[in-house]
Amino acid sequence: MAEPGALDAAVRRLALALDALDAAVERRREADRSEERLANQLHVLGVDRTRLAAALDGEAARSRRLEETNREIARRLDTAIASIRSAIGNQD
Repeated sequence: MAEPGALDAAVRRLALALDALDAAVERRREADRSEERLANQLHVLGVDRTRLAAALDGEAARSRRLEETNREIARRLDTAIASIRSAIGNQD
């Protein structure tokens, strides 16, 4: 049979190994929680990116419409100015 000192040493080594295993399991759990938090953040960023892309597309379309309207107004103003100049020129 094993000596009491050898048995005590084996029990201590087993206890240390179990403590190390518990610590490793806890580190793994924390890593899993961190990974889950990062995945959630990535999902939120993806949703936000999609929302921002849609808003940007909408604003780009609005900008194009405003540019077209501005060109149409400029064209009409040019026509009106030409008409006024022609009318003033005819009065001379």
